[in-house]
This record gives sequence, structure tokens and C-alpha cells, in this order.
Amino acid sequence: MKEKNMLQILRDSTYTVVLSGTGLMAESGYPLLRDGKESYEIEEKYGYSFEEIFSSMFYSARKELFFRFYKEVILKTIEIPPGKGFHALKTLQDYGLIDSILTRRIAGLEDRAGCRNVLNIKGTVFDNVCPSCGQTYPVEYVRDAKGVPLCEKCLVAIRPHVCLFGEMIDNAVMTRAAEEVEKADVLLVLGASLTSPLCSQLIQYFAGSELILVTDTEHYSDQRADIAIYGRSDEFLAGMVSEYEKENKD
Repeated sequence: MKEKNMLQILRDSTYTVVLSGTGLMAESGYPLLRDGKESYEIEEKYGYSFEEIFSSMFYSARKELFFRFYKEVILKTIEIPPGKGFHALKTLQDYGLIDSILTRRIAGLEDRAGCRNVLNIKGTVFDNVCPSCGQTYPVEYVRDAKGVPLCEKCLVAIRPHVCLFGEMIDNAVMTRAAEEVEKADVLLVLGASLTSPLCSQLIQYFAGSELILVTDTEHYSDQRADIAIYGRSDEFLAGMVSEYEKENKD
């Protein structure tokens, strides 16, 4: 489908929600720590899989190794800035074509690109809290701490405010996400299959007119989409921005 037709769909939509998946993040140069080649490198270096070490159990029982991994791997990735796809999302929001964005990624890429009404379902690394007194800390405090970052008041280990493996996503957050999808007239899925955790938990609430999927890999579940577009999500979004600006040029 041509971008100009997609733009017409978005113009006609009363409320458009984006589900931002792993593919869009990978297009910005972010490593796929759980599924990519980096997962093997993590296990070789730390002696545990990504899921094992980035878990609530590891945070509770082996804080030194948890935070070594967290600072060397997780926080290292956020040095990579949001790519053109995220900036195109922000531009489309500025043009009134996208209303809200939902994601399970924890790097805060949409927020850092200037997007609004973003729901980070699993939290982000930019929010950190003392589990004892509730004092909050910026990511720089955690990054620059020697060893385990401790609360200045309680001397208790600071907790990254993200959902670790082995934990349930907060019910209030999932309720809000479901409500956003329920409101949507158009649901735009970027860089994720419809069987991914992001989509499988949420598309059941969609009762709008168009479920649009943009992905670089075909999957049997694509038939559930009303429109499936194959290719890079960032190029698709940049194309929509370009087409919109061309059509609205004075």
C-alpha cells in the first residue's frame, strides 16, 4: 500500500495507537540482547543467559553481578541515540496522525525522540527508586556508582524501575494499555509479529477499523492484520512523513 493511502487512513482515524516493537529498536542499531547473537556473547562472558541474569531473582540474590551486567550491557546500549524511525514517529505525532505509543522496550527511545503520550509498559532504565524509602535516582547515578548503587539515605540497593524477568507487569499499567487499544480506530504495529508478547496481550482489545502491520519478516500470523506491509519500519515512517509534507507543501 502506498504511503499516501496510509496517510488517508490515518487522517480519517479518530484515534491511532502505535505498538512499537523490537524491530524498530534494532533499526536504530540496538542489539537484540535476548534473541540476537549478543545473547551468546552474554552467556559466554557472564556465565548466565540474559533472561537469568536480568531477573528479579538475580537482583535479589546476586546484586554485584546483576549491576555489573546492568551497567556494562543494559546501560551501555542507551548511548545509542534514537534512530530516524523514532524521530519520524514524533513528526507524525506533531502532524496529528498518531495519538499514543505503547512499547515493552526499556530504553526510552520514543521519549528520547520527543514523542508524547508514550506508555512504557515495562518501565525504563531512566527511572530508579530506593525500595525502602522511595527516593528516586537518575540513570546517571546508577551508571556512575562504584559497584552496587546504594540509596544515599538508606544505604539500600537502588532498584531499576523496570519489569525484570520473573515479575508480572503492573495490573494498572496493563489496564491503561488495554484501554488505549480499545479507544483506537487504527492500530499500527511496527517491527513486531502479531504473536509477540507486545501484540498477543493487547490486540485482543482492538475493535477498530484497521489493524496495520509493518514488519521486515513474513509470519503466519500476518493474516490477522487488515493491511500487512513488508520492509523496514523506519523507512516506512520516514516515507509517510515525506509524503505528508509533499502533499501539504504551500
